[in-house]
Formats: sequence, C-alpha cells, structure tokens
Amino acid sequence: MHGLGNDFVVLDARARPLTLSDATVRAIADRRTGVGCDQLIVIRTPQDGEPADARMEIRNADGGEVEACGNATRCVADLLMTESNRSEVAIQTAAGRLIASRTPGGITVDMGPMRTEWDDIPLAGPADTLHLELAVGPLADPVAGNIGNPHATFFVEDTDAIDLSRFGPELEHHPIFPQRANIGVASVIGPDRLRLRVWERGVGITRACGTGACAALAAAARRGLTGRKGEVILDGGPLQIEWLENGHMLMTGPVAVSFTGELSPSLLS
Repeated sequence: MHGLGNDFVVLDARARPLTLSDATVRAIADRRTGVGCDQLIVIRTPQDGEPADARMEIRNADGGEVEACGNATRCVADLLMTESNRSEVAIQTAAGRLIASRTPGGITVDMGPMRTEWDDIPLAGPADTLHLELAVGPLADPVAGNIGNPHATFFVEDTDAIDLSRFGPELEHHPIFPQRANIGVASVIGPDRLRLRVWERGVGITRACGTGACAALAAAARRGLTGRKGEVILDGGPLQIEWLENGHMLMTGPVAVSFTGELSPSLLS
C-alpha cells in the first residue's frame, strides 16, 4: 500500500504469530531482491488496557522499529474500516492510541498532540525548540517537534534546491538528537501552503511523510508563517493538516493498494 508514494508492505499477523528479525525486514524492504518499501507494517491484535480495533507495528527499511507513521496509519485504518464496514477505527501504536475516520478528503487521522518541549523531542539538553542552534551546510535554525517521533524542520527559500541526500544523513545522526531525527526542509508558498521534502530516519528521502507534514505545519504556525490549518505539498502530493486548539494534529490524505500476494518463505527465513 502507499499514501502519496510513501509505500509499505503490510502484513496481517492477527490470525497467527509472526516474529520478524531486523534482517528479515531489510530483506523484504529491499527494492531489488525483496518487495521494496519505505516501512514494513504488521497488524496485530490489540493489547489489553485500552479499546482498539488493532495494533500497528512499524518497522523502517533498516529493520528498526519506530513509534509513528502517519501515512501507514491511514493505510491500516482503510483496511480495518473496509473489513468492518465502519467509518471510524482506533489503532494502537507505540506513540499512543490513534483515531482514524473516513472523510471526503480521504482518511483523517488524529495524530495526537504536537510536543514542543526539548525533553519531549528529545534533545541532548535544554534548548529553544523554536530556534534550535543547529546548522549544516545551507540549513540552519530549525524548529524541533515530536508528533510520535522526532522532527527538525528547516525553512528555506527553495525546498527543491537543497541536496537533502547529502545533508539529511548528517542531521539525522547529529549528537543533538539522541534518538536521531527526521529532517524536513520546507518553503512557505502561500498563507496556508507549504512545500516539504523529508529525510526519514532509518529510510532516507521518501515521497511523502505524514508526521513530517504535521511537524512542518506546526513549525510554520509557531513562527507565524502560516495559520494552524493548511496544505502541505510533498513529492507525492498534498496532505491536509490542521493543528487543533487542544494541541492535536489532524492529517487527511489518500491511500491506495498497489498489490496483494504471498511472500516467498525465503524472505522470512
């Protein structure tokens, strides 16, 4: 499945146990010898303690598990709503319980609150998250935030002129981010429109990043560059983002199924 080209292998492990090593995830995610994906998603039965329709496990292409993925949440929500013939579902993630609904614009997910304190990002030490003292090459003065995973958003004149493949890896692994970070470069192209490209930690440049779009809109609103609701245009297309007064972020966008099938046992060894 994919959301604006941010693509996923989605495995349903609700009926039987499934254990995946990091090496197995990397093999499946390999675009030449596996299936190919930005992230591998496992749908599991929900854990006790809170009402939910399913639990979502998110593994990056490098095999590591991460807390949140907005586009994948929409994809899983679409599957769950289709099979249950309902218009709203609740999904457990490592970042918390997320509510998703089917809306005229596609699938809308409440991604939870945008966190802006330095220790919530987290950063290596106390810092001003609205003007983070961090510079690499032409990128400087980012806004840091956490919407289930850490983000640093740099505002530039021309997003497409930035060599993100060069500067993204260095920034992802910068010592200021003890858990690494997703790196976004954004340009304001209208009162409520942003152009965004994202280097995702553990993946690289992706065609779309839902949490990155949330982080960028919140960053722009915090700096007074836009309002609290707008369109974020990624390489794969637009997402509609709204930062509610209660701090929660709503993300709306499309989903699509590319194909379904069975994995060769050789990929699961």
